[in-house]
Amino acid sequence: MAGLHTPTNRRRFLFSSGAAVAGAGAAWALPGQRRSSAAADPAPARTGTAPSSARPGRPAPYGVTTLETTARLTGTNGYRRLTSGPGWPLVVRDELAAAGPRRQDRRTPLACFVQLTDLHVADVQSPLRTEFLRAGSPGSWRVQEALSVTGAVSLVEQVNAIRGGPHTGRAPAFAMSTGDNIDNHEMIELEWFLTLMSGGRITPNTGAPTSYEGVQNSGLPLYWHPDAGLRDQDKRRGLPEIPGFLDAAIRPVTSPGLRIPWYSTPGNHDDLPGGCLNPADPWLCDYLIGGRKIFSVPDADVAALAQVLNTGDDPKSTVLKEILRRNSAGARSVVADERRRMVTPEAYLRAHLDPAHAGAGPAGHGYSENHLDGERMYYTFPVAENVLGISLDTTYRSGHFEGSLDTEQLRWLERTLAAHSSRYYDADGRAVRNPGATDAHVLVFSHHHSPSMTRRPDAARTDAPRHDGAEVIALLNRFPNVVAWINGHSHVNRITPHPHPTPARSFWEVNTASHVDYPQHARLLELVDNHDGTVSLFTTLIESAAPHRTDLDDLSAVGLASLYRELSYNAPGLAARMAGGVHEEMAGRPADRNTELLVRGFRG
Repeated sequence: MAGLHTPTNRRRFLFSSGAAVAGAGAAWALPGQRRSSAAADPAPARTGTAPSSARPGRPAPYGVTTLETTARLTGTNGYRRLTSGPGWPLVVRDELAAAGPRRQDRRTPLACFVQLTDLHVADVQSPLRTEFLRAGSPGSWRVQEALSVTGAVSLVEQVNAIRGGPHTGRAPAFAMSTGDNIDNHEMIELEWFLTLMSGGRITPNTGAPTSYEGVQNSGLPLYWHPDAGLRDQDKRRGLPEIPGFLDAAIRPVTSPGLRIPWYSTPGNHDDLPGGCLNPADPWLCDYLIGGRKIFSVPDADVAALAQVLNTGDDPKSTVLKEILRRNSAGARSVVADERRRMVTPEAYLRAHLDPAHAGAGPAGHGYSENHLDGERMYYTFPVAENVLGISLDTTYRSGHFEGSLDTEQLRWLERTLAAHSSRYYDADGRAVRNPGATDAHVLVFSHHHSPSMTRRPDAARTDAPRHDGAEVIALLNRFPNVVAWINGHSHVNRITPHPHPTPARSFWEVNTASHVDYPQHARLLELVDNHDGTVSLFTTLIESAAPHRTDLDDLSAVGLASLYRELSYNAPGLAARMAGGVHEEMAGRPADRNTELLVRGFRG
């Protein structure tokens, strides 16, 4: 991850803060496929009524989405301000099934829900964070990350404001958070995330109870110092001085909690410190809760750690420990905090099952007492009548940012799909009749997207085979009732068709950008039956409820949420690559944003 100016390499530098901008497969005009239809159903006007694609005569008020307006950058140099720009159109994607001319008149809604992903709720004062990697790449530390809680609260408020989907009029039935809910694998971050989702007061501060002890008041010009006159490297590129910023960033904030049920899927940052280190390493566990923090290291150490970030667990953990030990004399004293302790799988699950975090439900948010051994953090849940959700656990528990499935989970996935398919195909392509099954449309959820899933051996179980994204795609292609695989991890909006020579066996992969990096999106998804042999999945991007225009003197929760967005749009190297206020590599092309995804409907 060599900075936002080089997104495909950024993973090497930014494991401590979790942005992954590794490319997903191109979804626009793939080789051998025809280009998506440019002609689209018109975006709805801001009237509060259903667009033409909804059921006739049925009003559908809804909150503001990117169909109506989007944040856009103004100016050309230095620190660029945000304003409200025009919305993005709906793009009909018919690579996998033809778009019938009268489908809008006959379709009926099946489901409506929201996907959140990569919130990265972060304890930015944690001793184990490696902000010093910024010396190798300006984009490997986020200037906005101290506001992750406040920004996420504004996203919850926006989800609560959506009273009906723009294409069905149906209210969202639930939200799914597809992993990297937290950033440093800390219990206090998990407490913040669960309170954010279920409602309550959060004080996004650790260590000293009334003061900030992180890199942004370190006096080092490597970092943005919003409260000081220091001519740091970010102020030299135009970032403002904002007196009172750090005090405001650690001030308590109250989340209303989601008013709809929500589910949780684990990501690598939920399971691993830094998203890629060994959570069982006792030295790292002690360092995390201790009273010493390193703000800078020699360039040689930055290069050494960057070099091993793509390796297995042991080299990364070993090199990091050596760097922290070697530079201990330069560490600064901070207040030790046991609340930063690492999250064990059992503790992660018990926290979800805690009635104090029940919110709007369901109890456990997808997990149950049967999951408490921590070995099988995957499950099914009802999306709607005759629509099944499957949540996968794609993380390497012993330490790596990439994903995979073990054989047990892959076989469970196959059994689960078969149980809801009266007709499917075996591994050799032969049709299988399964008359005892109850057919259902299937939506699969995971943190990792298919390009980030590898067969890398698990350091804790070197003899156990792992299964990559290609194997998952091949399995899903065997079941005609699979509509989509919905995921995150990449911090990029990308929608990829996975076609099959037998058209009914095709499905979509919907990959959504993060809410910590530009463009800070979530998705509203609506599934409809077109009653012409096809179903459509509508994907509409949403932003937080914070105003696009930022007042730098406003340090209220609303003002900080707006600033959180604006700072992310000014990440090093990103603003310079904007065209019309949009950086397509991360925000996606039009066909990756607001879409209608057509797929053949299954027949039993």
